Amino acid sequence: MTWVTGADGSPYGVTNLPYGVFRRNGGPARIGVRIGSWVFDLAAAEAAELVLAAGTLCRPVLNDFMALGRPQWTAVRQRITELLTDPAHRDAVEPLLVPLDDVELLLPIEVADYVDFYSSVHHASNVGQIFRPGQPPLLPNWKHLPIGYHGRAGTVVVSGTPVTRPTGQRASTEGPVTGPSVRLDIEAEVGFVVGVPSALGDRVSVDDFAEHVFGVVLVNDWSARDIQAWEYQPLGPFLGKSFATSVSAWVTPLDALADAFVPAPDQDPPVVDYLRDVPHLGLDLRLAVEWNGDQVSEPPFATMYWTPAQQLAHLTVNGASLRTGDLYASGTVSGPDRGQVGSFLELTWGGAEPVKVGGESRTFLDDGDTVTITATARGPDGTTIALGEVSGTVRPAR
Repeated sequence: MTWVTGADGSPYGVTNLPYGVFRRNGGPARIGVRIGSWVFDLAAAEAAELVLAAGTLCRPVLNDFMALGRPQWTAVRQRITELLTDPAHRDAVEPLLVPLDDVELLLPIEVADYVDFYSSVHHASNVGQIFRPGQPPLLPNWKHLPIGYHGRAGTVVVSGTPVTRPTGQRASTEGPVTGPSVRLDIEAEVGFVVGVPSALGDRVSVDDFAEHVFGVVLVNDWSARDIQAWEYQPLGPFLGKSFATSVSAWVTPLDALADAFVPAPDQDPPVVDYLRDVPHLGLDLRLAVEWNGDQVSEPPFATMYWTPAQQLAHLTVNGASLRTGDLYASGTVSGPDRGQVGSFLELTWGGAEPVKVGGESRTFLDDGDTVTITATARGPDGTTIALGEVSGTVRPAR
C-alpha cells in the first residue's frame, strides 16, 4: 500500500517503480520514478538526502546510477518504496511528486551500443516463408545460436518522437530505384538495458545476467521492408533498420519483474555449454500492438526461443565488452497465431492479406499512422505491472 493519491491499484503502483528522465517547463533533465500518475523527483530527493546514491540521481540520464551495480539498485529501490509507503515520510516527499501530465519525458539513458536479436521461432519461421518461399523457413544455424546484428545507437529515440519515412534503394521490375520506402513496418520487441560493464576480452556467463542488466524497456524497431529485402543478403539488416528505433521512456527494473519469470520453451537440439542457462527462464510479458488506436495483435513474450540471459552470453562470448547504457533487443515478438505477431509483414503476410484498420484495408504504414506498443506482467501479490508504452507517428520522407 502507498499513501500516494491514486497509485494503489495502478499498474504503476509501488510494486513497479520504473525509472525515467523528465523535464518540466523547459527546465533541465531530471531523474524520476513513476508512481501512479505522478513522477517522484529523485534528483530533488537526493539533494534533500532522502535517497543516497552517490549523487548519481542528480545527473541528466540514468547511466551513472546504473553503473553502481545491483546492491545499490536494490538499496535505492527499497528506500524509494519506504518513502512512498510509510506515512511518516509523506510531508517530506509529497512536495517532490510532479503530475505526469506536467512533464516532458526524455530518453532515459545515453545509449552506448545497440544490438538487435532475432529470437522468436515463430517470427523467424514466418519471415523465412515470406522472404524465401519454397525453402526451409529456418536457416540451419538458427536453433544453435541467437542470431543478431549491430544497430545504430544514435538513432534510438524516446517514445513519442516522430519517425521520418526512410529513403533508400529498393528493387523494381526495371532495376534498382531510390525513393521513400513504400513498405514501412514495425517490430514489437522487448529491450534490455545494461548497467554494469564488462572488460574487453571477458565473457559474461548466463548466470550473471541479473548482475549486468538493470532493467527492461519496450522497443519498436521500425523496418523498411522493401529496402531490407534488397540489401539484406548476404550481410543482413542495414539501412532498412538503422533510421529509427523507438524505446519507452520508462525503464522497468528487473527487481519489479521477479514474479514474471517463467520456464522458457524447450530447446531442441540442446544448446552448447555457454548458452545453457539453468534454470531456463524467460519473461511472461503480454504485449499489445495498436495501429491508429485499433488493437491488431497481442504478441506473447513467453514464447521466445532464446532467453535474455542467453542473448547476453552470446553477445559477449567473443570477448566483446559491455558498456553502461548498452541496449539489446529481443527481436520481433511473435506467437504461433496470426493475431499474436509483432510485425505487419506477418500480420498481412507480406502485404498479400490486408487487414482492416479504422474501417480501411491496410498492409504497411502510411504517413500519419501511429503505432503504440504496450505490455503488462504479473507482479507480486496478484498485482499487475505495466511496462512503459512505446509510441511513434510516421512523418513524410524528407
